[in-house]
Amino acid sequence: MRIFVYGSLRRKQGNSHWMTNAQWLGDHTQENYVLYSIGHYPGAVSGEGAILGEVYRIDASTLAELDALRTKGGEYKRQLIQTPYGSAWMYVYQRPVDGLTRIDSGNWLDKDQY
Repeated sequence: MRIFVYGSLRRKQGNSHWMTNAQWLGDHTQENYVLYSIGHYPGAVSGEGAILGEVYRIDASTLAELDALRTKGGEYKRQLIQTPYGSAWMYVYQRPVDGLTRIDSGNWLDKDQY
């Protein structure tokens, strides 16, 4: 299975250690989503925009670990998207984004510019 990551799970980011057993497939831009800063990590919500990230091949145990990290408390919901590498899971932010900083570039690595 595959997963699209756009924030702290990307290479050289704070939670990239969770991707140790994952196989990087390539970069991807996902249309129809907007990225917001939630502090030390981002949240993607449906909207007019695009977000940049990476697609990985992962195993079931890695997905279970990521689910425990991302979906606890209902903060994110896993959704299936289409990428050039095949369908992939993506974590979509489930809480209100009012008052959060939008990252217009769609690239979490640009967060320090906001």
